[in-house]
Amino acid sequence: MRLSSSVRRLRSESALDVLSRARAIEAQGRTVIHMEIGEPDFDTPSHIVEAAIEALHRGETHYTPAAGILPLREAIAAHVERTRGIRVPPDRIVVTLGAKPVVFFAMLALLEPGDECVYPDPGFPIYESMILFTGARPIPAPLHMENDFRFDVDELSGLVSEKTKLLVLNSPENPTGGVLTPADLERIADLAQRYDFYVLSDEIYSQILYEGEHHSIAALPDMDERTIILDGFSKTYAMTGWRLGYGVFPTELAPYIVRLQVNSNSCAAAFTQWAGLAALTGPQEPVARMVAEFRRRRELIVNGLNRIPGIRCLRPQGAFYVFPNIEGTGLSSEALANKLLEEGGVATLAGSSFGSCGEGFLRLSYATSTENIQEGLERMSEVIGRITSA
Repeated sequence: MRLSSSVRRLRSESALDVLSRARAIEAQGRTVIHMEIGEPDFDTPSHIVEAAIEALHRGETHYTPAAGILPLREAIAAHVERTRGIRVPPDRIVVTLGAKPVVFFAMLALLEPGDECVYPDPGFPIYESMILFTGARPIPAPLHMENDFRFDVDELSGLVSEKTKLLVLNSPENPTGGVLTPADLERIADLAQRYDFYVLSDEIYSQILYEGEHHSIAALPDMDERTIILDGFSKTYAMTGWRLGYGVFPTELAPYIVRLQVNSNSCAAAFTQWAGLAALTGPQEPVARMVAEFRRRRELIVNGLNRIPGIRCLRPQGAFYVFPNIEGTGLSSEALANKLLEEGGVATLAGSSFGSCGEGFLRLSYATSTENIQEGLERMSEVIGRITSA
């Protein structure tokens, strides 16, 4: 088939590949501890489900405006003001099918051959994939364990140039759980203004934070119209299967994002948008309980990993992933991930699947039960014990 060069440049997500392999092992009658998939193991809160059911019963089964229903966009605007301290009108908000389209649409709208886009490494694989798709040049910016997996802004400043069109931020970050400080954001904002580039601020984990408050670069002086905020409902409200996200775009960019939506998927499903409205305006106690449980699991998995010879693990400040250093085992990330899956029945992700700077690390999701975490740690200890004692 004579495929286009752009579609050939698209990458995939290794989490789905590992899940497929894990399911094949389970089909053989073996048990697998799943720590590869990044989704909460909680059910969607009942009041959100009921809002969707009520919407279906009253006939919310038709097209909506491409940007999303106005009540939801107004609720998102209020949420952004409450959580980021900035006021945005609803016409700067586009509701999307999950949060990935915000990356997809923003990069399609801004990037073209000759441009450069800086993104975190290790980082969410779709960033690099979409940059390559547009024909722009991807510029990975290393995140170092010694710097708590935050950008070294001095190092970052050496990577941006007059060709930089877009910088991707992700805080709290996937896969590391790292969080940028207010001082980091101020220096990055200075770079954005000096070199005149836009910022795509992926804040999908903004409500899953264990210490302090979330800070958005969009709230800094002169950054509101230079920043695209990405957020959604999948992580905070355990709504991964509902496919509901949104972007807050600069005023001049928003109409073009709406056109991209018109040309691709028309709009998000009506009843899911009414569910999203219930999520934002309804009780937030389920979110608080989920984050509290993630905090408890974080302690369990970090302490357990640090007891395994050859592993060093930082305590993540947000999201629900740990990113332990496994160099002490003597194996590459992919080799150890394969052994853990095939010999121990523990599904993890090689750090190298998140970029070259992820080599020497694994990503484990602790969005699973305490019992699974304990069993997974025991299995990992056995496999790694055999490796390090050989």
